[in-house]
Amino acid sequence: MDFLTNLHLYQDWALLALRLAVGAIFLAHGTQKFAMWKMKASEQMPSGMLSVMRVLSVAETAGGAALIVGFLTQSAGIGLGVIMLGAIWMKISKWKKKFTGDGGWELDLVLFASAALLACVGAGVISLDNVFFGI
Repeated sequence: MDFLTNLHLYQDWALLALRLAVGAIFLAHGTQKFAMWKMKASEQMPSGMLSVMRVLSVAETAGGAALIVGFLTQSAGIGLGVIMLGAIWMKISKWKKKFTGDGGWELDLVLFASAALLACVGAGVISLDNVFFGI
């Protein structure tokens, strides 16, 4: 039982693991969206949606990179959390997706919760936030 009571000693390593995992997901998904910059508006992708996807390509890539290095982690967590709330809303209200299954929103919910945690708790000691800002 002593092991469980001392797990808090590893919280900075756990925050690093969470930042790396969530950051990698956003970095990968953001860079995939860069293809949208070459697309033209169409019936399937109206100009408004195309503009949103282009903004998301930059925001997700920058936010993911920020999480990986632990720089402006709380701000990145807030921004990525808002993006995930938008994704969840889109999947539920517009695309009528269920929680699980093909294109479900369960991963979006986990990413939102992870971003919310990082926004509230911060990056931990193993981060650039700690080096530059002492947080």
